[in-house]
Amino acid sequence: MADSSSPLPQEPAAAIQPWPIDLSLSDPQHPFHRLHMEMALEEARQAFAEDEVPVGAVIVSAQHGVIARAHNQRETLRDPTAHAEMIAITQAAHFLKSWRLERCVLYVTLEPCPMCAGAVVQARLPFVVYGTADPKAGACHTLYQIASDTRLNHRAQVIAGTLAESCAAILSEFFRQKRALGKKNDAGLPGIIGLTRRPKSCESRFASEES
Repeated sequence: MADSSSPLPQEPAAAIQPWPIDLSLSDPQHPFHRLHMEMALEEARQAFAEDEVPVGAVIVSAQHGVIARAHNQRETLRDPTAHAEMIAITQAAHFLKSWRLERCVLYVTLEPCPMCAGAVVQARLPFVVYGTADPKAGACHTLYQIASDTRLNHRAQVIAGTLAESCAAILSEFFRQKRALGKKNDAGLPGIIGLTRRPKSCESRFASEES
């Protein structure tokens, strides 16, 4: 299970701008979406600094404002479920003292994978806003449409493309550095070529440039 011990956001709810009445949920570039996706990008940058795949997530409550901020911690926690979305969903549930995250929006820099899209359904999140698509594991639009599948007992409205270029750029730079490090290590240690490389499976969430 993803760790929920990460501290909740430090800023008080009163400091968060109120839920805008005129929010256009169909416009990925609405200022409200951009504001909170930038917060998710801050979390992604923190993941980058920790040598984690740089994905960040934020959950905003209509009543309380920002109630969860998280980033990938799979390497740190040695937990395959410790994606940014999973940790943020657990934080938000603890904050609300309920597993139902109704009247909340999940912002995430990368299109959720099948696990995280399933968690969106289980948490009854009504809205998901993501930055860049994931051609290898995207489960909201690209490969599957789990969050909006009419066969399930809950569906979320999914908005794609908020700050997409920035969200894609940090992922591309992370994997560019990993590939460069792998080549450097291969050149210096020909007897153990490949042992220092991060497995390709770790890039599966964002590896379109490898295709």
